[in-house]
Amino acid sequence: MNKGKITLLMMLLLVASSMSAQKSKVMDYLYEISGKKTLAGQHNKEPNADPDRWTEFIYETTGKYPALWSGDFLFQQDNIDERATMIAEAKEQWDNGAMINLMWHACPPDQGEPCGWDPGLLNAQLTDEQWLELTTDGTKLNQAWKKRMDEIAVYLQDLKDHGVVAMFRPLHEMNQGLFWWGGRPGAEGTAKLYRITHDYFTDVKGLDNLIWVWDMQDMSWDFEEYNPGDEYWDVFAFDVYDQGFDQKWYEYILPIAGDKPMAIGECSKLPTSAHLKAQPRWIFFMPWAELVKESNSIDDIKKLYKNKRIVTRDEMPGW
Repeated sequence: MNKGKITLLMMLLLVASSMSAQKSKVMDYLYEISGKKTLAGQHNKEPNADPDRWTEFIYETTGKYPALWSGDFLFQQDNIDERATMIAEAKEQWDNGAMINLMWHACPPDQGEPCGWDPGLLNAQLTDEQWLELTTDGTKLNQAWKKRMDEIAVYLQDLKDHGVVAMFRPLHEMNQGLFWWGGRPGAEGTAKLYRITHDYFTDVKGLDNLIWVWDMQDMSWDFEEYNPGDEYWDVFAFDVYDQGFDQKWYEYILPIAGDKPMAIGECSKLPTSAHLKAQPRWIFFMPWAELVKESNSIDDIKKLYKNKRIVTRDEMPGW
């Protein structure tokens, strides 16, 4: 091996070591605040051309930026065209001290991009035969899914090159059967596609800057049937759109999450200070884009942000 190749190899090893250390730093922080503090989060979706719209709404309302910024790769052509804009915002938010969360509303693998919402992401389920093909290595649908992941990996690599550690939440709300990927319990169901996705991004693409989030919704009591395996996820997220703030849900989730960080992955109505006092393990809450304004009063938003338990961006440790 010549000197040039040896030097390049050493540089790659140093970058990998640095990224691993950065991810460990972020994970250590999440474990540190678990049971003590809760990060204020905010999701931003359409349009990707304006990827901080709802984060700015929070700032205008409270005078504070959320500690967690969330974006979405999305599925409509105009938003696909602005994915780089969304990623640029993620890098800027990271540089300003925020945690980063990314979602991926992926179009069905038997369709191209862009696709519709309904039918499309919703109500365009694969047949059992198609699902088997999708989750069988080397088949046409499996290769189509890998090609789709290749397109997303470019943006995740951009984040890695910038030193950004991102929480990544693919195939969210696994128990939501209306999504083409959801509602398939058991080892060969949605959990298998999650494992395939994890291994491709991690082992094939080398994306060691991702914190993997396993996400479920408050609509069924069968979370164990969707667990891809503890080694495949770092954070458990729970989406609250029905009765999820009920203490029974929290008690149900505790043994499933174990000692790993757990979060309110999505919500329309914000948790109250009383909720967070009774349920101290939530490391962040994340209202869904425009629903933070539609489902909560300005006074309620301000009151929650004044809670001493809540962490805003200016209180983050810096990365």
